[in-house]
Amino acid sequence: MYLCGVIASHREAKLKLGSDNMAYTALYRKFRPLTFDEIVGQEHITKTLKNQLIAGRVGHAYLFNGCRGTGKTSAAKILARAVNCLNPKNGEPCNECEICKAALNGSLTDIVEMDAASNNSVEDIRLIRDEVNFLPTLAKYRVYIIDEVHMLSTGAFNALLKTLEEPPAHVKFILATTEPQKLPATILSRCQRFDFKKISPENIVKRLKIVCKSSNIEADENALKIIASLSEGAMRDALSILERCLQDGDNEINEDKVKELVGIPKLSFIEDIVGSVLAKDIDNCLKTLKTIISEGKDQNNFLWEVIKYVKDVLLYKVTGDVGIYSEAEQQKLKEFAEKASKEELVHLIYELSDLENDMKWSSQKTIMLEAGFIKLCDTNQPVSVQIPASTGTGASSSEIQELQRRLFRIENFLSQAGKNKTAVNPNNTAKQATPVQKQVERKPLTPEELKKNNYWKDIVGKFKTEGKMGLYANLLNTNITEINDMTVGINFKNGLNPLAKGILEKPENINEISKEISMAYGKTMKVKLIDNKVEAKPQKSDFENLVEGLDIPIDIIDE
Repeated sequence: MYLCGVIASHREAKLKLGSDNMAYTALYRKFRPLTFDEIVGQEHITKTLKNQLIAGRVGHAYLFNGCRGTGKTSAAKILARAVNCLNPKNGEPCNECEICKAALNGSLTDIVEMDAASNNSVEDIRLIRDEVNFLPTLAKYRVYIIDEVHMLSTGAFNALLKTLEEPPAHVKFILATTEPQKLPATILSRCQRFDFKKISPENIVKRLKIVCKSSNIEADENALKIIASLSEGAMRDALSILERCLQDGDNEINEDKVKELVGIPKLSFIEDIVGSVLAKDIDNCLKTLKTIISEGKDQNNFLWEVIKYVKDVLLYKVTGDVGIYSEAEQQKLKEFAEKASKEELVHLIYELSDLENDMKWSSQKTIMLEAGFIKLCDTNQPVSVQIPASTGTGASSSEIQELQRRLFRIENFLSQAGKNKTAVNPNNTAKQATPVQKQVERKPLTPEELKKNNYWKDIVGKFKTEGKMGLYANLLNTNITEINDMTVGINFKNGLNPLAKGILEKPENINEISKEISMAYGKTMKVKLIDNKVEAKPQKSDFENLVEGLDIPIDIIDE
């Protein structure tokens, strides 16, 4: 008996120890906002929700849309607590009453969270439809939070529709999604929609400082700025990167540590490369490249960092904006800006983007990288990009807008390049991008080139090269016309059959077509499918022609 008791006590102690070891909470969960005021960068949404709660005009269905990590689920949880809170304060939940505490620890059954990615069947929604008829057990409202709602099946959406349109008075729905275009219009029209925007780097840095202070983390300002830049507007991603920097057990985070973690070369390497290219110093350029490659740095990341740095030099030259650089780094930025003209910098950005695309199609990335920089250091290479000269001592507003437009297109293309990689057989040269395709992908065409209408054939051919045969086959014998300055029509001279229409009108396909046309025009363009098939008129008989000629009213009766 005594021995059994000792064994049982030892087992309980071991289980408790294991439980303590497993009790670690990720930073993004530990610092999840508990009030609307703690949500970063979404003041346009939180202010409206708080006003609705104060005025007692809370809707029955909400749709929270936005990129990952921008606060959609956090806002849904706060709203669910706020409508049920026993002691709300200025539209905020108190987080201290019985309801709030139960909701925070997950024991409140009246707030139901469902992941539509794994619960997307009709049966799952029918369970909700049956449950809404029952009154809440403890709270005032039964709140359903459905995350990734775009993953629901068609049948599930149909099952949800009636309940969403006329729910009982004690039920609230909060839907969250990153892809609202996949939701049926019948669902969208029954919800109050709130679009969460990407969080600015400044707001992300402010939040990271609060997290670091609370967690006794010592982080450099520049390190936090790099993390904010890498997160691309997602607070959850920023906290995840910050957490990865702590995995070695050291609570000190500096710029070099962050760059080492994500494989970004040190800025000194980037400065050496850009300086070598501008000075046409091939030997030093190849020496720096060899060092970067030998350290195992990701070559695509390295090239992307070079492009961003040249962009920053150009922006500094035009606008005087120094970005996130330190004083010493700003001096180097100023030195490059004074050494190079605006034409040279824009030309360099385009050449580097071409090199990035060539590396994507090559199985010998190192050779392509070295050859590309040797070409950039060639003194015989002409500068083909022209920028209108400013009429004053500083940059004109039209010049700045033109530069920003070009740079935006370059950044947009490069950010999408990694997402659309196609498997390449090194022995199959037919897969490589042609110069015409590169022009369609990156450079806006002139009005004369657009009028020729040849670029549409290049876009259709590009779909074939990328293996998008559904788009290629259905667009093969079409041409396009410019309806207005914002819309392009695709003409189907042989008619648009229902099958082709169904394929082309899928959101992912129409978005792909619109993206390619927009890149050719250098601005956002909408796409309209036009059925140009003319129905043939039935041929008249000789008798009917005779009657028309005599102008005699005759009724023909078929028996």
